[in-house]
Amino acid sequence: MTDRISAAAFRKEQAQGKNKFGAQKVTVQGIKFDSKREANRWSELRTLERAGQISNLKLQVPIMLEGRDGPMMTRKGRQMRLTVDFSYIDSKTGLTIFEDAKGMPTRDYEVRKAAAAAQGVKVVEV
Repeated sequence: MTDRISAAAFRKEQAQGKNKFGAQKVTVQGIKFDSKREANRWSELRTLERAGQISNLKLQVPIMLEGRDGPMMTRKGRQMRLTVDFSYIDSKTGLTIFEDAKGMPTRDYEVRKAAAAAQGVKVVEV
């Protein structure tokens, strides 16, 4: 059974910067991350980059979503996108890897991930 809170309590927590899934924001090397998991993975990837195993490491990479008939649009008329936490090039294979540090995937994330997969973009969850 999940714990329930009132809408007022939820808004108060949001104003205080608390995440509804319990993730704690962290700053590492002057970069703000949404969770400790994301910050730890960034540190691991930076180590791999320095070792030459990966290259072209990027943060918060948008993937624009395309459907069969062109760009997928939101109700407000903007093109939909999936923003992944990291992208990099694997030095062994030369492939671009997209990663997302997820603790609790949301329904919206799952739909966008599936749309990206239909475009041939695989997102690895860490």
